Amino acid sequence: MRLWSLHPKYLDSRGLVALWREALLAQKVLQGRTRGYRHHPQLERFRAVRSPLSAIASYLRAVHDESLARGFSFDRTKIGRGRMRKPLPVPQGQLAYEFTHLLAKLKTRDPEKYRSLRDSARPKPHPLFHIVPGAVASWEKIAVKQDKP
Repeated sequence: MRLWSLHPKYLDSRGLVALWREALLAQKVLQGRTRGYRHHPQLERFRAVRSPLSAIASYLRAVHDESLARGFSFDRTKIGRGRMRKPLPVPQGQLAYEFTHLLAKLKTRDPEKYRSLRDSARPKPHPLFHIVPGAVASWEKIAVKQDKP
């Protein structure tokens, strides 16, 4: 599960569809409607707010808005009620980490999108978030490459 802190406009079509599905799954987890993924670290920042369901609903609305801008037909009725009034913080280091991670995916999956984004100086966050100083978030699971002997 990857709930990007980056604005959904940076995702390729495949990534946007995956984000929609994963965010809907996250919503089910937060509603207590599934057994799997209950302890997934990506959900920590949603659980840390007063109304996790409002936070994930706001997150999904922004993904839905991006889908409409691209001509997709995601089902808005799947989004729960509630709306966050204030954006949630996301550390600058987290955004930078995710952007690097996304570029690595796009390099092979969508080279054209990769070329259009690789020189972006400062990516924008998902509309639910605002940037604050800081390193990679504590809930992020960083993949460490090991050198082969």
